[in-house]
Amino acid sequence: MTAMSEKRASDTNDNTVSRRSLLAGGAGLAALSAQVLAGSGSGATWPAVSASAAAIRNSPKYPFDTFRDYIEAIEAYGLVLRIPRIDQDKFEITALMYRLIDQYGWYEAPCILAEEVKIDGEWVKGPVICNPYGHWYTEAIVFGVEPIINDGVGTYRKAMARLDKMLVKGDFPQIPPVEIERDKAKCKQVVLTGDDIDLTKFAFIKSNPADSRRYINTGSSFTEGPEIGKNFGTYRCELRGPRLLGFNSEPNQTAWRTLMAAKERGEKTVQVSIIVGQDPIVWIISGSRIANRRSKQQPVDELAIAGGMRGKAIEVVKSETNHHLVPAHSEMVIEGEVPLDEFMPEGPFGEMYHYLGARREENFILRVKAVTHRKDPWLMNMFTGVTRGVCTGPSAVMYNTNLKRLVPGLIELHSPVDTTGLTYIRIKKTRPGEGIEAGKKLAAIIPIFKIVVVVDEDIDVLDSTQVNMAIGSRWQPFSASYIFEEARGMPLDPSTVERYKSSKIVIDATRQWPEEGGPETFPELNRTLLEELAPESFELVEQKWGDIIMRKITTFGKT
Repeated sequence: MTAMSEKRASDTNDNTVSRRSLLAGGAGLAALSAQVLAGSGSGATWPAVSASAAAIRNSPKYPFDTFRDYIEAIEAYGLVLRIPRIDQDKFEITALMYRLIDQYGWYEAPCILAEEVKIDGEWVKGPVICNPYGHWYTEAIVFGVEPIINDGVGTYRKAMARLDKMLVKGDFPQIPPVEIERDKAKCKQVVLTGDDIDLTKFAFIKSNPADSRRYINTGSSFTEGPEIGKNFGTYRCELRGPRLLGFNSEPNQTAWRTLMAAKERGEKTVQVSIIVGQDPIVWIISGSRIANRRSKQQPVDELAIAGGMRGKAIEVVKSETNHHLVPAHSEMVIEGEVPLDEFMPEGPFGEMYHYLGARREENFILRVKAVTHRKDPWLMNMFTGVTRGVCTGPSAVMYNTNLKRLVPGLIELHSPVDTTGLTYIRIKKTRPGEGIEAGKKLAAIIPIFKIVVVVDEDIDVLDSTQVNMAIGSRWQPFSASYIFEEARGMPLDPSTVERYKSSKIVIDATRQWPEEGGPETFPELNRTLLEELAPESFELVEQKWGDIIMRKITTFGKT
């Protein structure tokens, strides 16, 4: 790091800071956003304009062994916005991410790669990478599927079809990891122990002005115990000092259960290794419920699942100070121990529901014993509640497949990431009452399903406009709703009074049959009639004006 003459901006922890005030916080920031979005004047580069078939052809391919390979691949598709320098003391990355989401939406905003970031008054070498899994295309690129240009939803469904073929009896296949020598492990290029460790010198940022501190919020934490076996999951870590982290595993999450089981056995500490800058499939498994622990009722090796999804074993290496085998080509590995009888306050932190989460008076901590990393590590920051954090295809495929045992008429479900708590369920309705019944079953067992909208098979649940049309034209609130007074809820939902408990609603937006109090006949959709009565019309206009139809204001993401 190189010290600069500028002083750090005042470190406010005013919990009333709003998104509006953040975005309006200064003329310099407004100018930066305008310059970046215009593609000139800030030094930022947006390769989408020059993305070419040659760049795509020559880029790394699935399965990606490193985070860097994956970023190079999505950059070939024009999905990366490079920023030479950005001032996070003024929360420029945060505001820029909001503006990109405003402009392009959650499913089309680019990844940001900031090469140098101002943190606590000093310029810190990055890069810091944000939103690398936001765009629809990433769902395909991660799994070696060619995106359908200009068709994000089609690309997603194409990737889902590949993932669906991978499943064996509802689970992904497994290929056990392979241990390699430490001199071949990229994560061992630099080894730090003792007083040489200072995590504050790396480009971990404070995402929001009201957050308590800087955070490491994209680590995959490795734990192990006899009851659960090996596990890794994504748990945010508050950066409390050079060798001290908060360790935020929620009650009933796998790491929390591992810690509590160790405490019950009389152990004093639990050894943990945290990887940062992991390959995309390890990251997906870390942040999703891919491992089928409930039905198996036995330890599951999640790295073997990652290998199965990759079609190639994950190369692992032993940690320096504990027994954990971790992906050998991660950007960084943080090793330490969690004392089971020592706690510190944690938070507040901007949560997935778009609101500031509450401070916790007692939270686990992690004392760091060693850090190993690649030279000039690439570090990812997740803007929780602002961007998509992870590709959702694998978990969606598993839901669609396995929940059919509970809801036989289920075709597909979708939980939009920009509206946490809302879920759409598409069914093939064969009898009266089936819509309400399907919604009730799923809302009762899945905590995050607070508002469940059930639609007919002709509605695309990936298109909120179609779902809203169904609600407006097929739903009768009095006769086609069911309200749970109390059900399993999400602890982070700011509307709840008691954590883990929530009321819920099922909205049956299927066509209501006469037996359900609906009309004797239901009219056909105008578009359906067009497709049936003039089937050649769409093909004709595609032939004549397809290039105009596909033309957009920006060239972002086009080849």
